[in-house]
Amino acid sequence: MLVCIPKVLDAQQLAAVRSLLAQAGDAWVDGRVTAGYQGAPVKFNQQIDERSEVAQQCQHIILSALERHPLFISAALPNIVYPPMFNRYGEGMHFGAHVDGSVRIHPHHGRKLRTDISATLFLSDQQDYDGGELEVEDTYGTHAVKLDAGDMVIYPATSLHQVTPITRGIRTGCFFWIQSLVRDDGQRAMLFDMDNAIQTLNQTQAEESARRKLIGVYHNLLRQWSET
Repeated sequence: MLVCIPKVLDAQQLAAVRSLLAQAGDAWVDGRVTAGYQGAPVKFNQQIDERSEVAQQCQHIILSALERHPLFISAALPNIVYPPMFNRYGEGMHFGAHVDGSVRIHPHHGRKLRTDISATLFLSDQQDYDGGELEVEDTYGTHAVKLDAGDMVIYPATSLHQVTPITRGIRTGCFFWIQSLVRDDGQRAMLFDMDNAIQTLNQTQAEESARRKLIGVYHNLLRQWSET
């Protein structure tokens, strides 16, 4: 399930993150420092040292925004969110086709995190660069994603994906992973569709007892499928 989530960051939050990254200096390092065996040969970008103060400041802004975003909560059903990381692509830079690693070590407490969902939060305005599309492959083909600054896309971490070469300008973004309460993408998709239907029925003041039963089914399915 690929879901675009608009306005994760508002104008003030976006400006704060951009300002911090613009002044990061030596915190920008070779992106291959965190690439796995598969990713290192095809990864050509820069990223912020995740141990740096600037990374932690930006992480706080983004995690605070995610906690209050209902569409993100509905689509991802987050259990654990890996602390957001930040990358930058200049002209000629790219990240070739790869699948994200299945398990990561949480940098703050050292526990293992299963990567069910991958997330990309766009921080650069579309008109500021050419190329740099996120291309995600699934059973329905290849989807090219290039969103407005402050918008985010989430997709199964099992997906083959890449960032196409930058031909003009600079693309700055944020990326991270989510261990969902529901690891199966098909089950998450059904719960997401059901939640959307419930919200629509609530807004249209549909028959109350029917809404109550549907809400019960949603939570009983979540109870059956969730892992904590």
